[in-house]
Amino acid sequence: MTLEEIARLAGVSRSTVSRVINDDPNVNDTT
Repeated sequence: MTLEEIARLAGVSRSTVSRVINDDPNVNDTT
């Protein structure tokens, strides 16, 4: 599964998915 597929299914951007995977502290917990 690609970042693009995950983003589409989750209704968020690809960059948001990348931030979550990389444990970026700036991602809101509700995301």
